[in-house]
Amino acid sequence: MSSMNLINEIKSKAKQNKKTIILPESHDERVLKAAEILTAEGIVNVITLGNEDKIYENAKNLKVNLQGVRIIDQEKSDKLSDFSNLYYNLRKHKGMTIEIAHETLKRDLFFAAMMLKEGMADGSVAGSFASTADVMKAGIQCVGMPEGISIVSSFFIMIFPEKFYSFADCAVVPNPDAKQLADIAITTADNHRKLTGQEPLVAMLSFSTKGSAKHELADKVIEATKIIQQKRPDIQVDGELQFDAAIIDSIGKKKAPNSTVAGKANVLVFPDLQAGNIGYKIAERLGGAEAVGPVVQGLNKPFFDLSRGCKVDDIVNVAAIAALVSE
Repeated sequence: MSSMNLINEIKSKAKQNKKTIILPESHDERVLKAAEILTAEGIVNVITLGNEDKIYENAKNLKVNLQGVRIIDQEKSDKLSDFSNLYYNLRKHKGMTIEIAHETLKRDLFFAAMMLKEGMADGSVAGSFASTADVMKAGIQCVGMPEGISIVSSFFIMIFPEKFYSFADCAVVPNPDAKQLADIAITTADNHRKLTGQEPLVAMLSFSTKGSAKHELADKVIEATKIIQQKRPDIQVDGELQFDAAIIDSIGKKKAPNSTVAGKANVLVFPDLQAGNIGYKIAERLGGAEAVGPVVQGLNKPFFDLSRGCKVDDIVNVAAIAALVSE
């Protein structure tokens, strides 16, 4: 399946689900253009945040039609007081005051995150203007993580002409321990299934295959594999596997003959961020893959981070992805 076909399929599935996605950064013209497309094409219901008069003025100047887009001015919202109290109670053990909480919830990212927490939307896509650190702070502090998941991470969909893979984690967690690595694999496997419709076959990558090398770095991968098998016996996973043993059938049969994953993997979990980041960039720049992401995962609801250099189409595509993984 080509990249365009996969993206179109994701959009088509999102239309059927018709989730509500917040695009908080209304002061960014790319966000307003994306809101128009998402609404006109019926991909998701869109909420944006900010001063209504300014938003409509900007839209008029940009010749953007925001009919059907819901606008909430967080500074005037009747939810501001409730959200401030909720945030204060979440953070008072860290020294938060009600006054600081009130000012914090006037910020679009934090108001959007609290809307998610309170079930007023299904996902949020931000970061075209805000830094990754700010987006992650709002997501972790307000949206929170589900029980049993210890880490917020990310994955890329890597699309090659003949096949696509999910690579994790290539953008967020520098050096996960075995438990965190297991959680990264579990969340990536679940999201791979939601987005592609494929059964995830998870390879836990290393420089060793089935004991071909002995080292504590390989031991971490082996331990993570065991944790996954205990926590989620429904997931097909194997490790430790070298990259070639994971994706090339003849090598997988030779190096790991008893494996149900070796040679067939479609979810590739790297042992740390150095390996993951280098790996996806080699695949993209030398291998000709299209990298879609990073898609943030590990929060209770999708609270996605964009690159500040993103295009309008990127915002549209990520909003569609958010609609699917919110299921």
